[in-house]
Amino acid sequence: MSPSRAPTAQTLAELKAVVGANGWLEAAADVAPYTVDLRGLFRGSTPLVLLPSELAQVARILTICHREHIAVVPCGGNTGYAGGATPDESNTQIVLAMRRLNRVRHVDPANQSMIVEAGVTLAEAQAAARAVHRLFPLSLGSEGTAQIGGNLSTNAGGTAVLRYGMMRDLVLGLEVVLPDGRVLSALKGLRKDNTGYDIKSLFIGAEGTLGVITAACLKLFAEPADTATAIAGVDSPQAALELLGELRAATGDALVTFELMPRIAVDLTVRYVPGVANPLDLGTPWFILIEVATYHPRQTAATLLAEALQEAAAAGTLRDAAIASSLAQAQAMWKLRESIPEAQRRYGGSLKHDISVALTDIPALIEQGGEIVARLAPEGELVAYGHLGDGNLHFNVSQRPGTPRAAFFERAPALESAVFDLIQSFGGSFSAEHGIGRLKAAELERRTDPVELDLMRAVKRALDPEGLMNPGKVLRSASP
Repeated sequence: MSPSRAPTAQTLAELKAVVGANGWLEAAADVAPYTVDLRGLFRGSTPLVLLPSELAQVARILTICHREHIAVVPCGGNTGYAGGATPDESNTQIVLAMRRLNRVRHVDPANQSMIVEAGVTLAEAQAAARAVHRLFPLSLGSEGTAQIGGNLSTNAGGTAVLRYGMMRDLVLGLEVVLPDGRVLSALKGLRKDNTGYDIKSLFIGAEGTLGVITAACLKLFAEPADTATAIAGVDSPQAALELLGELRAATGDALVTFELMPRIAVDLTVRYVPGVANPLDLGTPWFILIEVATYHPRQTAATLLAEALQEAAAAGTLRDAAIASSLAQAQAMWKLRESIPEAQRRYGGSLKHDISVALTDIPALIEQGGEIVARLAPEGELVAYGHLGDGNLHFNVSQRPGTPRAAFFERAPALESAVFDLIQSFGGSFSAEHGIGRLKAAELERRTDPVELDLMRAVKRALDPEGLMNPGKVLRSASP
């Protein structure tokens, strides 16, 4: 792979002509939102942001960029945490923003599927499913902004993975423009299709480094007949794990969400986020947000959940629980969970780690991880919360009030290395649901099995031999 070239004035004019007068941005103020990531970790520059509105335009753009050896950075809602949609500092990379490619092409309730374009937001996709009394179950805090193309490119997770799986599990087919402008048309709505390699899976989680996803055929599900939400209090992560097992046995597939929150996260959220309250008067060390969904019209979700929680209380697994008796109460419980990142920002600096381990290892991970934080970052305190039901925790460390901010952030490299070493010792992942992007590319090289890394590079060389698709993200180089 050779370095990409800066686009000439003639090439920029040709690219603008592809998308028309309303399809491009080049003024500094207009392109600025596309040159910095959500967390402000990476700031780049670009000579041009292109806003295609149809498949043919995307194909033509990539054909031109391939011919002229110009790098392309695909961008969705820019809600990622790893800098995967931000151009570098060279001012040579074209940003391809997908927001105008935003049609719901087809909804098939009988087949429980729908075809949507990459720029459709997650909230819009959910609404399209609801309009035909179906459910698209992916659920994220950023669903009003995050786009389907980005969800696919990062293999998004969220709060319903326990029941429905990751984004990869919700895809039947894809439409992708390859780096040379060819179009892969694989929008099949089939659940059984064993005709060779599963090529579409290569592009899910690839963060735009192998091609540009332009549309997807997504799985839909029956709408739940009833849902119920509860907050439970437990004494330890081990007790939380036991409660998860008991609820699974009692509710089966009805269990959709099982989110772990430490006392410090709840206290910070109540203190710093207006309108948030702790529904449990008892100050338990750990809290669980639980949601169940039933599909039989004669089965009441609240009754099913209440009986399961009563059995767990009788067994001594939980200390207290509150079941929402209205939609407003359920929304308040969800706000408590979803406001934790905001509360941490208001509290002070934060060092974030998106990790996963086998469920059985979570109690040991939190205990040993807490010891590492106390030793390597005494200015911080552990705030480990998240998707216990699928083994994914946001292993964050918040700066203690009154401690020097600079000294706290100086702890980041040593702390991250130690935390990732601990995760590796459990056979876990240092990037559970936020992707690699630019942020974790070095860690991928350092910690991935050499054979697996070799195969990744071989795929990159095969599909993008010129190295023009989102360079520097995921794989910094396609060569060993």
